Amino acid sequence: MRDRLNLTLPVELIGRINELADRKKLPRSAIVEAAVSSFLSPDHADAREAAFARRLDRLSRQIQRMERDLGVTAETLALFVRFWLSITPPLPPEAQAAAQAKGRERFEGFVETLGKRLQKGQSFLREIPDDVDQHHSTEGDL
Repeated sequence: MRDRLNLTLPVELIGRINELADRKKLPRSAIVEAAVSSFLSPDHADAREAAFARRLDRLSRQIQRMERDLGVTAETLALFVRFWLSITPPLPPEAQAAAQAKGRERFEGFVETLGKRLQKGQSFLREIPDDVDQHHSTEGDL
């Protein structure tokens, strides 16, 4: 049994209903009926909540990976700087120009290698195991 219901909707919403009806080749009443049924369905709220929960879980995992990667990056840089500062002797003034030229050459090589790795999709961070925190706590500091 069907009963008629007259209602008023915003012009923009009617336009969207018309577009969907044309695209799906369905009567407008079928689209409105499906939308109202979905809205009134007792599972509607549960399905929406489950979808939000899945999205939040995915975002949480992404943030955890970013935090891990940032921690690894910061620790890597700190260890490198400490190592570099501890083994690099001061240069006499007459050797500084040659050292700067060699430094520029090495840096250009570094940037080129980095660019190639990034183009290939290679990442130093992907080479590090996910359980790096466990390795770190059992192996101690360098």
